[in-house]
Amino acid sequence: MLGIGGSLREGSQSERALRIALEGAAEVGVRTRMLSGPDLVLPFYDAGEPDRDERAATLIEAVRQADGLIVVSPGYHGALSGLVKNALDYVEDLRDDRRPYLDGRAVGLAAVAYGWQAAVTTLEQLRTITHALRGWATPLGGSINSAETKFDEGGSASDEKSVRTLRLIGRQVAEFAVTRAA
Repeated sequence: MLGIGGSLREGSQSERALRIALEGAAEVGVRTRMLSGPDLVLPFYDAGEPDRDERAATLIEAVRQADGLIVVSPGYHGALSGLVKNALDYVEDLRDDRRPYLDGRAVGLAAVAYGWQAAVTTLEQLRTITHALRGWATPLGGSINSAETKFDEGGSASDEKSVRTLRLIGRQVAEFAVTRAA
């Protein structure tokens, strides 16, 4: 299970949310890996440029090997972050794979933004991108208003419902991956 997201700020609210969702996946017994913040500082995606730097190659291979993904983006001005969008653009490099793009993989999605409008619109954009990449968006997605919910360093949040939602998203992705593998 691969988690992608967060922001450049270490310990950001969206990175903490991603960690909680990955914990939910781990509860099902799957191995998890997270690429966030500095791991996602990549050159702008260019389909015409076949050479990839080390970080981009690591991301592409991690997505290729993943049986499921969890993507958490901060919402900036009503949209997902450029950091997360650029990382998702690199999935284009999997177009000719045996499993092209995110085909056959569950993708859990959550957005963390200061305000409901940005959280909801960011989640909707993540769903649209997931569908365009042939991924199976989980039935439950998370829109988290960071004006009302604060994540702490201990892996929890001021709003227990947000924690339950994120863990359930992680479990849904993991259960889909385990069921599909069987």
